[in-house]
Amino acid sequence: MIAVLLGVLTGACNALASVLQRRATKTAPAGTFSPALILEMLRRPLWLGGIAALIVAFLLQAAALSQAGLALVQPILASELPFTMILIAWLPPRGFRRVPWTAVLLLTVGLAVLLSAASPSGGQGKPGGAAWIIAVAGTLGCAAGLVAAAWFISGPVRAVLLGVTTSLGFALTAAFMKEVTEDFADGIVTALTSWPIYAMALTGLASLMMLQSALHAGTLVAVQPALTVTDPVASIMLGLLLFDEHVRGGPWIVPEVIGVALILAGSIGIARSPLLHEEHTVTPARSG
Repeated sequence: MIAVLLGVLTGACNALASVLQRRATKTAPAGTFSPALILEMLRRPLWLGGIAALIVAFLLQAAALSQAGLALVQPILASELPFTMILIAWLPPRGFRRVPWTAVLLLTVGLAVLLSAASPSGGQGKPGGAAWIIAVAGTLGCAAGLVAAAWFISGPVRAVLLGVTTSLGFALTAAFMKEVTEDFADGIVTALTSWPIYAMALTGLASLMMLQSALHAGTLVAVQPALTVTDPVASIMLGLLLFDEHVRGGPWIVPEVIGVALILAGSIGIARSPLLHEEHTVTPARSG
């Protein structure tokens, strides 16, 4: 239950970071990030508040992963979307009547169904070198294939492919983060002198850059569902491979698939909401 609570709080902080950053950049000059723009943002309390919320989300996610496995924690982070909608509606001049409550309910129910059916457990195993090689090579191989396919495709399909690639990166980042939490248990020196902490930083940065490319390739309607669905599925697979986590199979696969489908439907509904699109378009906040 502690891990679940920390996961929900992570989603809420990610949502707060996203909303604050969107509001702070509303009057920013159009174009890509530049040193001048960053300096301008540093003078805006809302933007700094968003950065603070993002840091808190990162720490909460790390704490959650120290208590439970990827298969439990990462799907809960999908709660960021409902929290984002509620925060946008709460801030003036919006109104709660404009929140796509049906989509919010679908995503929330889907998340509950997925986790109840899968019943993730375990997650205390320490991956060996061979497991990491297989996991990293497999993830990077899938990502490379998706990027290669996106190179020859334009329009919404390219955005979806890059969105899936981004989520694979975030899932791998979370796997590295969980390993880092284990290293910190052995001391800060061990953590800082081990490779996972640097792999986590590199993968997280690359994933954020890929997210920018995905959003540039298409609309949020195309990218967000791919992000919301792929991350938990990839995280569950990495949890099974790396950390000896367990999810229920057999007939339980049916409600698990239904849960994923409901999450997808809710994500599409939220991504289509005019309430979300009226916010300034910036990269959604993610802690991993």
